[in-house]
Amino acid sequence: MFERKHEAVASNTEFRKRLIKFIIIDFFILVFSLSLGIFGYHILGGLGWIDSFVNASMILGGMGPVDTLTSKAAKIFAGCYALFSGIAFLSAFALLSAPIYHRFLHKFHIEEEG
Repeated sequence: MFERKHEAVASNTEFRKRLIKFIIIDFFILVFSLSLGIFGYHILGGLGWIDSFVNASMILGGMGPVDTLTSKAAKIFAGCYALFSGIAFLSAFALLSAPIYHRFLHKFHIEEEG
């Protein structure tokens, strides 16, 4: 996927393609995560679509829930979704920063050798 330390740094065009690919993967991870939350809040929490969207967005963004949940199933879902959202958000950030971080370290390594 990435060039090895003995290989030359990828061209700017190749780097942009790689970055766009990772942005697309991130987009699908976040859309999947948001959809999971919306459907969970709608089905288990009994919230409307807009309220489900707001709650899922707020939890996925790390802000916290908006509406109070009454059923035990909804509360268990909210807790599990909050844990999942934290991992999904951090994973998405790591995926997005990986090509940038790799390029920085690769250039630094080449400058050290050269």
